[in-house]
Amino acid sequence: MTDASAPADAHWFDWHPGRLDPSTTAESLIRELPGPVRFRLAGRDRSRRRALTTLLHGNEPSGVRALVRYLVEGRTPATDVLGFLGAVEAARVEPFFSHRFVEGGRDLNRCFRAPFRGPEGALAQACLETLSAETPEALVDLHNTSGRGPAYAVVTETRSAHDALATLFADHLIVTDLQLGTLFEATTPLCPSVVVECGGVGDPAADAVAYEGLCRFLESDSVTTDARHRLDVFTHPVRVELAPGQRVAFARRPVPGVDVVLDPDLDRHNFGTIIPGETLGWITEDGLGSLQVRSASAVGPVGHLLTERAGRLVAAATFRPLMITTRADIAESDCLFYAVAVAPRRPEATASAR
Repeated sequence: MTDASAPADAHWFDWHPGRLDPSTTAESLIRELPGPVRFRLAGRDRSRRRALTTLLHGNEPSGVRALVRYLVEGRTPATDVLGFLGAVEAARVEPFFSHRFVEGGRDLNRCFRAPFRGPEGALAQACLETLSAETPEALVDLHNTSGRGPAYAVVTETRSAHDALATLFADHLIVTDLQLGTLFEATTPLCPSVVVECGGVGDPAADAVAYEGLCRFLESDSVTTDARHRLDVFTHPVRVELAPGQRVAFARRPVPGVDVVLDPDLDRHNFGTIIPGETLGWITEDGLGSLQVRSASAVGPVGHLLTERAGRLVAAATFRPLMITTRADIAESDCLFYAVAVAPRRPEATASAR
């Protein structure tokens, strides 16, 4: 089924996919790959290339499922395609697509900046060197969220090219100034780059978003002009995180010994609005110290967003939550959610003032 040669460099295998057998699944492909792979697809216009990355997190399968379907169907892209599948070893830890990264390893999508430490850092550096040498006209990085919610794109710059790419997949766009060491942060100076969160893991709708958007990205003559529709834009969210060494649980009541307990259905609020006094979960009196807010410039307390009231964790301000996870392991290793503050509405002018 697969043809993966000796390592392309010290870190990536070159994979020459061709048209896959109709029986191929994402699971069967991942089982046969030798490790992280770099691949190329020939397009109608051989003078241009686009870049596609997916599976930078091993528990996010929609991108690789879309790619497998595309290859099984034998479709031809508009331009050459340079692609990468990253966390292959993590993806095939049983049960398949359950591990973000290999136990004891690092999150690959936090390694795309110096110093490039360890095997994940070396892999990230090799990926960036290849992309820099190939100069793609655009890059899309496909992911899944670990909670429910609609598809959305993430960018670091608000340019028309980024809007056009985002609308191939989603109606929502997040503009972030946070620097986390992700691939798209590192490649934005090279070419228009977007992350696409296709939807929740295990949601068939997310697989459909990935496949339909992938076809548009690979087969459209132009992907960086003419946005397909208007986007709902969220600017500069902050990250609500656990303080180092703290634990979280997701339950419908307080959990003994755990300072922060969140509602297991909290992800129903993704891209909605949370108002002051609304309950998010439970917390001990000293539990607020278990939480922190990270912005592009600082890490600080959560008091402007969240507070404790009679043992409950409640909103202290109006905000729109994004990327809420309901997996404790991801909440502890990454973050609980992102938040965009909503300015209070100004009171209506009185008749006399008018």
